[in-house]
Amino acid sequence: MAELAGLEDAQARQVNERHGDDHGVNLGKLRAVAKRLKTQHELACRLWETDDTAARLLALLICRPKAFSRAELDAMIRETRAPKVHDWLVNYVVKKNAHAEELRVAWFADPDPVVASAGWALTTERVAKKPEGLDLPALLDVIEAEMRDAPDRLQWAMNHCLAQIGIDHPQHRARALDIGERLEVLKDYPTSPGCTSPFAPTWINEIVRRQQAG
Repeated sequence: MAELAGLEDAQARQVNERHGDDHGVNLGKLRAVAKRLKTQHELACRLWETDDTAARLLALLICRPKAFSRAELDAMIRETRAPKVHDWLVNYVVKKNAHAEELRVAWFADPDPVVASAGWALTTERVAKKPEGLDLPALLDVIEAEMRDAPDRLQWAMNHCLAQIGIDHPQHRARALDIGERLEVLKDYPTSPGCTSPFAPTWINEIVRRQQAG
């Protein structure tokens, strides 16, 4: 904890807080600490218990993802509010855990929009890598009905799922584009030069164009 406190940087905190992350540690430096520590699951659990955002990010880099029980992961997602911790927990830990599919189904229908966004993120992963068994038209129905008025984090996750369906499943592309055009979610989102807009129709068309060109 003392080492993490020593890495605190006012400028990094300013940038992180704009994204809702209450810590001031440069992520490159945090990864360097994790690389040195290697996997230490017990230490990771102790770091997680501090409730400190930088410590929790470090915990997610040095834990053993498969060692967590379903109940532990469910508790962790519910007490996670910093977006970066939530993102890393889903991508670096839950996706590698044997309970990922059960949690996807449970979280998808959760009344807490932040927990539900984790269910949508896991669903997007399946849309891309293992779509067998998913009802894609039904997913598009939910997105069409609920995405425009969904809270930010849930809206972002639904939008990613919409784009992924449009990119990976040509038979549903026209409908995905149409939903995106009509709902106009993230249409005016500020996008840095060289980055793809998160507006689903732009995102879908750009990635498909790159795939066809490649």
